[in-house]
Amino acid sequence: MEAKKISLNDYVLAGGGANGESYNHKSDPNVVLKLYFPGKIQQPLDELLLARKVYEAGIPTPEPGEYVVTEDGRYGILFHRIRDKVSYSRASGDNPALVGKYAAEFAEMCLQLHATHLDTKEFENVKIRYYRLLEENPFFTAEEKDKLHQFIASVPDEDTAIHGDLQYSNAIFAGDKRYFIDLGDFCYGNHLFDVGMLYLSTNLSQEEFIKETFHMDKPTAIRFWQAFVPVYFGNDRSLSEVEKEIRPFAGLKTLIVERDAGCPMPEFRAALSQILE
Repeated sequence: MEAKKISLNDYVLAGGGANGESYNHKSDPNVVLKLYFPGKIQQPLDELLLARKVYEAGIPTPEPGEYVVTEDGRYGILFHRIRDKVSYSRASGDNPALVGKYAAEFAEMCLQLHATHLDTKEFENVKIRYYRLLEENPFFTAEEKDKLHQFIASVPDEDTAIHGDLQYSNAIFAGDKRYFIDLGDFCYGNHLFDVGMLYLSTNLSQEEFIKETFHMDKPTAIRFWQAFVPVYFGNDRSLSEVEKEIRPFAGLKTLIVERDAGCPMPEFRAALSQILE
């Protein structure tokens, strides 16, 4: 697919993230540009093709548009802009008294997502993704990798949707409409792989990271998780029971964190103790 040339003079910077920046169109309020950092060419194209498949599968997400490139050689994607949107993390941080309400809404979104059956020929299996991450990781021993591989293989398979990066900043709302965003890691498989990311981002991450990324203190993040659990898992399961089940899946995210950080992350590895000991 050939990228359409655009001018950044037509856009105004709206925010930034780990992979790039977002821009709003100056004259068309319905267009937003997700622009990747220099040197990333294939990643935005892959994300666009995946975003189209996700949108066509009926997942509530902003409609993807064109693959574009700016004058300075940066590549990106045009999306339909959701005006006056707020993420569930930002809303919770700004209104901590309403964290229970926002966590419940987010949990309902996740239940719907994880009940959506997919054509498994069109998307990657989450286990394949983790096997690849495990193989590429240089920080675990061969024995540890074998134990992790056995754990991943033992998880029951599901043919339902997984966001892939289920942070509460990756779900937004505008009025009564709700959407998932940043679906570059979207795949299918067991829902616990997804929920593990939420537990990591609310309970295992350090206070400074939570404040910078999710706009709240850690106690508020933990309250978000505690309000999420009964809605998602049901009132018949205790918080401690759910957390014991979910910790290994949160720990598996270490494979992603260590890949990005380029070093071992002991604070997250601790969640793998049930597997490695």
